[in-house]
Amino acid sequence: MTKTNSGRFFEDYTVGQVIRHAVPRTLAEGERALYHALYPMRHALHSSDEFAIAAGLDGSPLDDLLTFHAVFGKTVPDISLNAVANLGYADGRWLQPVWPGDTLRAESQVIGLKQNSNGQSGVVWVRTRGLNQVDEPVLEFVRWVMVRKRNPGSPAPETVIPDLPVAVAAEDLAIPEALDFTDYDFSLSGEPYCWGDYAIGERIDHVDGVTVEEAEHMLATRLWQNTAKVHFDATHREDGRRLIYGGHVISMARALSFNGLANAQMIVALNGGSHANPCFAGDTIRAWSEVLDKAETDAPGVGAIRLRLVATKGVSAQFALRGADGKYAPEVLLDLDYWALMPTNGDSVH
Repeated sequence: MTKTNSGRFFEDYTVGQVIRHAVPRTLAEGERALYHALYPMRHALHSSDEFAIAAGLDGSPLDDLLTFHAVFGKTVPDISLNAVANLGYADGRWLQPVWPGDTLRAESQVIGLKQNSNGQSGVVWVRTRGLNQVDEPVLEFVRWVMVRKRNPGSPAPETVIPDLPVAVAAEDLAIPEALDFTDYDFSLSGEPYCWGDYAIGERIDHVDGVTVEEAEHMLATRLWQNTAKVHFDATHREDGRRLIYGGHVISMARALSFNGLANAQMIVALNGGSHANPCFAGDTIRAWSEVLDKAETDAPGVGAIRLRLVATKGVSAQFALRGADGKYAPEVLLDLDYWALMPTNGDSVH
């Protein structure tokens, strides 16, 4: 009997199938320290217990993307071990904060299938939920992945493409209970700009850049227990290069966005996202953001801001996404659309 696992192939998925992922993971304070060592994260709410307590929380929650990576990593052995590419995200919501000491697990349901015309692979859509130790959902999102077929001659399944929203509606955002930015301290947060200082359509060059190193991205990917072969095994790609985990690019770009968006404190929804081009060790990541929308919330002093975060390699912000052919420009690594929470007033700069 073969005891090793070669991962699922496209033929192994059926619409409606539910997969419970191994292995549960308890997240501790060390996770935060290592996350902040890997990325230049400086958002105050995720850095300081005292700042978070002043904002109505019991303490500083773990970074929202740390939660995302931990849950995502659980899914890789079952969903994307034999993936050609992780194609996109949609309809994601952070449902409650994750605290040091919480134990997370994940489960996914297959919601769509479509075989590619070449017969060699197909696209699988899954809705993934992250749950804590008392089975409360903390995060949910949809992603779609191109997965190799085990046998190219096997029959194609019925095509089912899920109907996904363009964006999470502002009224469906989950605002942490007791969050209150009424007495928000702008001097400690790092910038004076509040929700009212940002205009829809405004673009922000985050100025700084970070060159990706081989050891750092592999350390990060191991931290999330992500077992995808393309990130570790140099023989798995024809060019002999390890592909940088897309989540590493997301976290680096989010960290860089502090310069200009220091007060976009919590990510509460993932509307959509694409890994536009591959990233490799030696590439220098830079980022820019565009304000797509704004919305009021019922939480005191808290507004929601919808942002497009674009990561590029090797160039300063040019605010260009696509070429004349409609395809992503070759320097674009990431195109991410998300909602964040921000103080609505204070030391406003108009």
